[in-house]
Amino acid sequence: MGFFSRFLIPNPSPVIYSSMVAIGVTVLLIIVGITHFKKWFYLWSGWLTTVDHKRIGIMYLISALLMLFRGGVDAVMMRAQLAVPDNKLLDSQHYNEIFSTHGVVMILFMAMPYIMALMNFVVPLQIGARDVAFPRLNAISFWLFFMGAMLFNISFVIGGSPDAGWSSYFPLAGNEFSPHVGTNYYMIGIQIAGIGTLMTGINFLTTILKMRAPGMTLMKMPMFTWSALVTSIIIIFAFPVLTVALIMGTMDRLFATKFFTMTDGGMDMLWANLFWVWGHPEVYILILPAFGLFSEIIPTFSRRNLYGYRSMVASMVFISIYSFFVWTHHFFTMGQAAYVNSIFSITTMVIAIPTGIKIFNWLFTMWKGRIRFTVPMLYSIGFIPLFTIGGVTGVMLAMSAADYQYHNTMFLVAHFHNVIIPGVVFAVLGAGTYYWPKMFGFMLNERIGKWAFWFLTIGFCLAFFPMYITGLDGQARRIYTYSESTGFGPLNMISFIGAAFMAISFVLIVYTIYYSIRHAPRDEVGDDPWDARSLEWATHNPVPEYNFAIIPQVNSRETFWDAKYKGHELFKGEYEKIHMPNNSGVPFIMSCIFFVFGFALVFSIWFLAIIGLIGIFVCMAHRSFEIDHGHYISVEEIKETEAKFGGVNKWK
Repeated sequence: MGFFSRFLIPNPSPVIYSSMVAIGVTVLLIIVGITHFKKWFYLWSGWLTTVDHKRIGIMYLISALLMLFRGGVDAVMMRAQLAVPDNKLLDSQHYNEIFSTHGVVMILFMAMPYIMALMNFVVPLQIGARDVAFPRLNAISFWLFFMGAMLFNISFVIGGSPDAGWSSYFPLAGNEFSPHVGTNYYMIGIQIAGIGTLMTGINFLTTILKMRAPGMTLMKMPMFTWSALVTSIIIIFAFPVLTVALIMGTMDRLFATKFFTMTDGGMDMLWANLFWVWGHPEVYILILPAFGLFSEIIPTFSRRNLYGYRSMVASMVFISIYSFFVWTHHFFTMGQAAYVNSIFSITTMVIAIPTGIKIFNWLFTMWKGRIRFTVPMLYSIGFIPLFTIGGVTGVMLAMSAADYQYHNTMFLVAHFHNVIIPGVVFAVLGAGTYYWPKMFGFMLNERIGKWAFWFLTIGFCLAFFPMYITGLDGQARRIYTYSESTGFGPLNMISFIGAAFMAISFVLIVYTIYYSIRHAPRDEVGDDPWDARSLEWATHNPVPEYNFAIIPQVNSRETFWDAKYKGHELFKGEYEKIHMPNNSGVPFIMSCIFFVFGFALVFSIWFLAIIGLIGIFVCMAHRSFEIDHGHYISVEEIKETEAKFGGVNKWK
C-alpha cells in the first residue's frame, strides 16, 4: 500500500473526485465510440502516424480547444471564489493549485498550440511549399507537446497539482514548501512539451529560409510568414534557457542539488532570472504571430493592401530583439539597485514604440477601405482598442517606482489579460474562423460567431476592467479570500459576471462548430471564399496532400491578388510526379515512451525511468538506421485530382 499511496491526491475534494469520474467516463465513451464505428485503423493510419503539416496543424487546433476548456474552467472557479467576501467555495490550497495550473495551461498548452496550429497549416501554403523541411520532426514536435500537456494535466487526479504559481518561484517550489509531486509534474511536463516547441522553431526557421517558392524573396513574404520566421528565431534562443532552468529545478527536487536554495551556495533569484529570460520573450512568441494574423485579416476585409509593409517588418524584428532586454521588469520590487531598474524601465517603454507603429499601420490599412464586418474582422477591430489599453497600462507598470504600488495587485492581472486576450485569443479565434474553410471545406456560421464575439468582448471588459480599480485600491493577487470591509465585493461580482459571459462565449464557439458541421453547405464555399490576397488561398478546398500541383511563381507581395485581378500567371509549367514523405508511427510511439519516462521521474520510479530512457534511445536508433525514401504521387493521380477541382490555372 505504501507504493500506491504516493499517487493519492494530497488535498482531495468533491470537485476533484467528480473530475476523476468525468475523465474515466469520457475515456470509456471515446474507446467505445471508436470501437463501435470501427475507426481504430483510420485513427492510426490517418492521424496518429501522419506527417502531413495540415493534419498536424488540425491536431494542434483540437488540443488548443481542449486546453481552452480546461483553463477556462479554472478561471471561472477563481472568479466564483472571489465573487463574494469570505467565500468558502475553495480552500486556500485548492485555489493555489487552480491559479497555478490556469496560467500554465492557458499560456503553454492553449495559446502556444493554437499559434502552432496556424503556423503548421498556413505557413507552408503561404510560401508555396509542399510540406515543412522536416516532416518527421514536425510529427514528433506535436506529440511531445501533446504528451507533455497530458502529463501536466493528469496531476490534479494523480498525485496533486502544482501549487507554486505558474512562474513556480523557488524556494516556494522546492521540496520544503511544496513536498508533494505537483511541482515535479510542472518541471517535467513543461520540459517535454518545450523540447517539442524548440524542434518546431528549428523546423519552421529552416522551412521559411529554404523552401519558399521561386521569386518569393524575404520582402515578398506574407506578414504571417514573417511573424512565424521571427517567432521561430525567438523560440530557438529562448527555449533552451527554459530547458536548462527546468533541468536544474528537477535536479533540486529529485536529487537534492542546491541550484535554487537559499543556503549552501544556492541562489533563489537565479530561477527568477532564468525563468523570465525565457518568460518575457515567450509573450512575444505568442503576440508576434497574432500580429501576423491580424495583418492577413485586416487587408482582406478592408480590400486594401497592408499599409507600411517595410515598417511592419522592421518593427517586428525590433520587438524580437528587444524582447530579450526587458525581463528584469518582472522583479522591480525584489531589491535591485535603482540604476538597474531605470535601465529596464527604459527598455520596457521603448518596446512600446514598434508596437504603436503596427497599430497605426492597421488603422491606415482600414482608412478609406471597403470594410466587411465578418467575424474575423470583428475580432481584429475589437483587438485594437482593447490591446492599446493593455499596452498603456504596461507602460504604467514599466515605471519602476510606480510598480511598487501595482506589482502584486490585481492591476497586474488585469494588464496581463488585457494584452493576452485581445492580442492572442482574439487573433486565434478570428484566424480560426478565417482559415476554417481552408482547413475543413465549409464556413463557420457567421451569426452565431458574431454572438460569440460580442459575449467574449463584453465579458472580457466586465471581467478585467474592475480589476484595475480593485488593484489600485490594494487587492492583492494570489489571495483566495478577502473581508467584506475591504469593499472589493461589488467589483469582484462584476468580474465574475464577466467570466460567466466569457464562458458563454466558449459554449457558443463550440456550438458554432457543431452547427456548422451539421448545416453548413459544402458545395458553395469555393477555394477562396473571402476574396483573400495571399498564396494559401490559391490552392483547393480541401487542400490536396501535395498542396500545389505546380509550384507557384511569385512576382509580387500579393501574388494571388495579382493573379486574380491583374492577369499574372501564377502556375507555369507541366505536371510532374511529386515526392512526399511516408507516414510513420515512430513519433507517436516515442512520445508515449517520453510520457512514461516523465511519469516515472515525477514519482521517482527509477526502474521505469531507466526502461523509458532506453526506449527513447531505441526509437532514435531506429530512425538513424531506417531506410525510408518516401513515395511519389503519379502524374495521372495529380491530373485526376486537379480536374476534380478545376485545375491550377483557374485564377489566371
